This record gives sequence, C-alpha cells and structure tokens, in this order.
Amino acid sequence: MRRRDLLYTLAAPAFVRAQSSRPQAAQGVAIGDVVPGRAIVWSRSDRPSRMIVEYATTESFTNAKRIRGPHTIDASDFTARVDLSGLPPDQQIFCRVSFESLEDTKAISEPVTARFRTPPATRRNVKVVWSGDTVGQGWGINTEWGGMKGYEAMRRRNPDFFVHSGDTIYADGPVPSEVKLPDGTLWKNIVTEAKSKPAVTLADFRGCYQYNLLDENVRRFQSEVPQIWQWDDHEVFNNWAPGKQNVAMLVGRATKAFLEYAPLRINGDESERVYRKIPYGPLLDVFVVDMRSYRGPNTHNRQAQQSAETEYMGRPQLEWLAQGLAESRAVWKVIAADMPLGLQVPDGKDTEGRPQFENSANGDGPAQGRELEIAWLLKELKRRKVRNTVWITADTHYTAAHRYDPAKAQFTDFDPFWEFISGPIHAGTFGPNQLDNTFGPQVMFQKHPPKGQSNLSPAAGLQFFGEVEIDGRSRELTVRLMDISGATLFEKKLPA
Repeated sequence: MRRRDLLYTLAAPAFVRAQSSRPQAAQGVAIGDVVPGRAIVWSRSDRPSRMIVEYATTESFTNAKRIRGPHTIDASDFTARVDLSGLPPDQQIFCRVSFESLEDTKAISEPVTARFRTPPATRRNVKVVWSGDTVGQGWGINTEWGGMKGYEAMRRRNPDFFVHSGDTIYADGPVPSEVKLPDGTLWKNIVTEAKSKPAVTLADFRGCYQYNLLDENVRRFQSEVPQIWQWDDHEVFNNWAPGKQNVAMLVGRATKAFLEYAPLRINGDESERVYRKIPYGPLLDVFVVDMRSYRGPNTHNRQAQQSAETEYMGRPQLEWLAQGLAESRAVWKVIAADMPLGLQVPDGKDTEGRPQFENSANGDGPAQGRELEIAWLLKELKRRKVRNTVWITADTHYTAAHRYDPAKAQFTDFDPFWEFISGPIHAGTFGPNQLDNTFGPQVMFQKHPPKGQSNLSPAAGLQFFGEVEIDGRSRELTVRLMDISGATLFEKKLPA
C-alpha cells in the first residue's frame, strides 16, 4: 500500500467520528406565517443543540444578520423556530440555519438554506397555492414514482405562499410496504416504524411529521415556498370530535406534535390557537379558521337552537372572524377553511339510527345544528357589507368550484360567494360528496374518480391543488383548479 493511501486509511475513522459529532438538520428548513415585517423560520436538529439563524437580502449573505436562537432539546423533539422581525417589504430574503451542539460547541451542523419574499407595501401581483391531505389512505413516499410530486408541481408555480388546508399528516393511516394497483404494478412505500401503525404515543405523532420530511420534494418546497398550516381531523384520527373514545389524551399528544412541526407563529394569549389572520399587503388578507378544536360532538346535526352540542367554530372564533373581515382594508379576503360548507361529510349513525355529520352540512332544508353558526356568520357579513370574500378548502379528496346563491338557498339572508375545493396533494382520491341546499351551493365544476371507484392512488392522476392569483393593477382575482401535471382544469375570474 502506498504511504498516501495508508495515511488516508488511518485518518478516515477520525474523520467519520468528527462528522458524527456534528448535529444534523435532515428535515431542512421551513418558512411560515410571513406577514409584513415578520416570518417564522423552522428547523430541527437530531440532538441537543442551539439554533443559529442568519438572514440577508442577498444570496451572498452580504451584511447578514445573525440570531442566536433557542435550544433544541428532547422536550420539543429537537425542533425550534425563530420569528424574524424588521424585514423590509417586498424583498427577497435569504436565510440559513445551523445548529451548535450543546455537548461540543465547536461541533456545528452543515447549514440548511431557504428563501422567501416578504409581503408588498404597495399593489403588486400576488399568487397563492393551496391543497390538503398528505400521505393519506396508505399512499406514502414511493421513490420509484418520484415521491410526493404534487409539492414539486406547486413549487414550479412560484407562489408567494402555500396554504395547507389540513390533514397535514394521517396519524391514523399506516403505510404498507406495497400496494397492488389495478394495472398490476406495485406501489412501493418507504415505511418507518412510526408509519407502520396508527399513532398513539407522542413519538408516533412526531414520527408522522418526520416521515413526510423524508421526501425531497417536500423539503425543496418548504425551503422555497412559505407555508400557512391549519389542521383538520387526521392530525389525530378520522372524524375526531369530543365524546369519542380516548380522544382527549390523543388530542393532547397530537397537538403537541403539530405545534412542534408546524411553521406557525404561536399565539401568546392562547398557545394552542390555530385560527389567525395572515395579512399580505393591500390586496390580500387570509383568515385561517379552525373548524376542529372548538366543536361539539358529531351528531345528527338537526337541532333547531344553538347549544354546546351544535358548536362548530365556537362563538369567540366566529366573532373574531366577522370582526376581522369587517375591519379588513385588503381588497380580497380569503377564508381558509379546513372543511367545505355545502358538501355533506357523513360520520356514521347515532344510537337511534340517524345519520351523523362531520361538518356543518346535514342535508337539504333550513339552517339547523352547526349550520346555525354558518348562517349567523353569512348574515353578519351581509349586514356589515363585507365584500370580496372567497372560501378555499380541501378535505373531500377531489376538486370543485361552488357558487353559493341565496336565490337558490333555504337560508337566504346572505350575499353570493364562491367556495373552491382542491385536494388531495398526496392521498387517495374520492368523491363526489352530496350537496346540501341550505345555502344554495351550485356546482360550477368538479373532477373526481369515475363512478364506483374510490381511494385511487396518486398514480391515477387525480391529485389536485388550487391557485389564487390577484392582479396588482386591475385587482381582479383569478382562481385556477389544477392537477399535479400542471394542467389547469377550471379557471374563474372575479372582479373586485
């Protein structure tokens, strides 16, 4: 053996030990809740460390600012976030995150990087994408198929930010190693211990978020597209609501894991509050609502009067939303909901054999049950003359455009509006759901599996997302419903 080779062989173990002593940031970096002057920077180490964030307005990091961030320890599953402040408007921001080991402060991770654009102070074009439902119904990361290609399709649209409409994970949905498709080919999933069974422990819930971040499409997406997360049911288990067996403990563990991994800004008054407003310049305010945390039990939903049983968003959130929409000076107000308003989402039957419902819709007829909250909100928006509202959501695993028309409704005291549904981004495809005529929804477009087929894999080509684009000059808002090939399936232009 030559002397040079011998020296390399002797040195190699020392090099490996040196590398292994450095923290790793395998989950990358994510940006969230970007508002004027501020942005959340999220990342995760693999060991006790301190988060270090550097950011600048140039890719060369000239005159970069450095923030000594929080410690990452096992109590937070080694996740951490920094809330950047004092950011200039309408500016490209470059940031890099590294972790300094608490066991050896000279051991520092390789940096992970991200970039994003801050909200404008004046009118310019704004583009938003949205979808929901990630790794559902056993359809996990298939590297032979290209992984979660929906995230790459959305990244290529170069949006200002992404709204994740809920079901950010499927805690109740394990992924098998293989699934045989109708054409005889095999869908092959990456499988981890956490995704081999329904989540029960805190480690299980955390492992579901870690699983999604194994996908390179997701990591690339989150490093270039700021996110706004909300939740729905599968962050805990399907159709969860108060009164279901063992729900309280599971919700507690699931909530902790969600708040550790979501790149959202923690609310000081209510630390686990998910509903919030995201202002994005003079053209757009996004109101993120929470139809899960404050609800009563899932029932037949036909009560004539409001009570604890009919709560859906809850009075404090409803009043916050009505007040915020009325006070908004933005041209457009997008309401990001985790469930649709006019589609029935059933949840089995009660002890008397009556159908139960998961959302507010309960079948044709006057406003009853949870619909009473929606009726109050819509009436209040009409009374306060709130204009230019659009609802976006996912949840039902197909894509659709609905126009709500009081002339065709049972409850009529509201102004017409549009609701757009688009998903899943990486889950089984279903639909269509049955309409409820209470608020007069009219199907203007929908795309779903052929009749008699359900839970189609991502390979079937029925994975969807939506896009909202606002023109800075005309103030016109355009909604596109798209599939992950990049094709526009439906487009609607709405004048301000």
